[in-house]
Amino acid sequence: MRKIKEVLRLAQVEGLSDRQIAGAANMKRSTVRDYLLRAKHADIDWLTIAEMSDEDLERKLFPPFSSNEQRKPVPNMGEIHQELRRKGVTLQRLWEEYRDRCPDGYGYSRFCELYQQFAKGVDLSMRQVHRAGEKLFVDYSGLTAPVVSPRTGEIREAQIFVAVMGASNFTYAEATWTQGLADWTASHVRMFQYLNGVPAILVPDNLKSGVTKAWFYDPVINPTYQRLAEHYNVVVLPTRAKKPRDKAKVEAGVLLVQRWILAALRNRTFFSLHELNLAIRELLERLNDKPFRKLEGSRRSLFELLDKPLLKPLPTVPYEFDAWKKAKVNIDYHVELDGHRYSVPYQLYGNEIEIRSTSSIVEIYLRGKRVASHPRNAAKGGYTTTSEHMPPNHRAQAEWTPVRLVDWARHSGPGVAELIEAIMTSKQHPEQGFRGCLGIMRLGKKVGSERLSAACRRALAIGGLSYRSVLTILEKNQDRLSLPQATPSLPILAHENLRGPDYFQDERGEGDALPTNH
Repeated sequence: MRKIKEVLRLAQVEGLSDRQIAGAANMKRSTVRDYLLRAKHADIDWLTIAEMSDEDLERKLFPPFSSNEQRKPVPNMGEIHQELRRKGVTLQRLWEEYRDRCPDGYGYSRFCELYQQFAKGVDLSMRQVHRAGEKLFVDYSGLTAPVVSPRTGEIREAQIFVAVMGASNFTYAEATWTQGLADWTASHVRMFQYLNGVPAILVPDNLKSGVTKAWFYDPVINPTYQRLAEHYNVVVLPTRAKKPRDKAKVEAGVLLVQRWILAALRNRTFFSLHELNLAIRELLERLNDKPFRKLEGSRRSLFELLDKPLLKPLPTVPYEFDAWKKAKVNIDYHVELDGHRYSVPYQLYGNEIEIRSTSSIVEIYLRGKRVASHPRNAAKGGYTTTSEHMPPNHRAQAEWTPVRLVDWARHSGPGVAELIEAIMTSKQHPEQGFRGCLGIMRLGKKVGSERLSAACRRALAIGGLSYRSVLTILEKNQDRLSLPQATPSLPILAHENLRGPDYFQDERGEGDALPTNH
């Protein structure tokens, strides 16, 4: 439902076309139209949608299907195709006229599908029109800039990030070490700060950091890049593969950066990325202030006149790079991230959740809803637990303790308690053994206390201080065998011909040298 909400927001708040929304939301145009039509029929606006839960929105948009649908009149697609050639006529207008004539006719999404089937094979070519404040094209330059390590003399090539506004050609450029996701998103944050605003649409090339799969009709946006776009309330419309006209604007900007910035720096030596970026910024200001040859003004003056007034304001907090992973809530109502465990509400045990992490915070989501948030903790093997996440009987205790687990284990037999205590004693931190101990005690529900206690005694006898050892013993029925006997110590014999330790001591209590054979 999160994608459906994004589609409705882009249509009702941003006013984008169904084609633009399809590119931004990674779905077919027919699907976008279907969602918009359902919202129209449900008579709900964005303010209502934003406050609705996923379940309520699903009931509104997808009511029970009626199987008693009558055969619908088919529109005259030849006439529709001719009408679309007239200026200002759209499929939306023609569909509304069709429904006026045939109230029981096809819905908008099916109407469009029928027309697309009729018009298949027609090659439509669109002229590129760049409206003020609308599109910002981003890419990397094919050329790099060398940076010399002052300590080792090693030369490392820095990547050059380039962005160009569609209407004014106002340009931004900077150097980063890589084209990876972290550098890619960080460059966007600094780019927006340089513009002091946000355009309506971002147009990246099909770089892996921005576009996971460069499909012609349905490109897949990298999830992290999509979250950056949502944070800045901007739409991502990647260029189409093998369509050079889509990225002509940024390629021209890349060429300018190569000629007016990188070429001017080719004979200079830089010893840090910061030093290189200071030089790039100085030449970038000159490039944006450089007068046009055939037009009045410069890139900066045109930007101030056309683009800047229409840019959206920056969010109060810049985007912070985040990483996501899926995990399953364990029996101890914790999830693990980089060796540290964070609590979630105990009712979520067994659910698959998503973990969003930044350098400072860890957030846990269930079906798109945040259910827990913790400060980031780098302590390996540690626990971060919120008391509200505990079940009532656990909340009475301040926290999980070794004493509590041992007391609990005694209900399953002394052998279980001894093994639990031995496991936690063997760990550097007792908490590292909690999860394994809980797993051992759960085995009693399957095999009974008697077998579990016998298996734990055998694990103690063989030094198998782990959940895996107890499980293996039970699976192989070794708990039914006699415990291995300890090897008895030999008695000390007394005989007149046996020399004791005193024989080798002199009167001063010092050992004599052993006699040698001659």
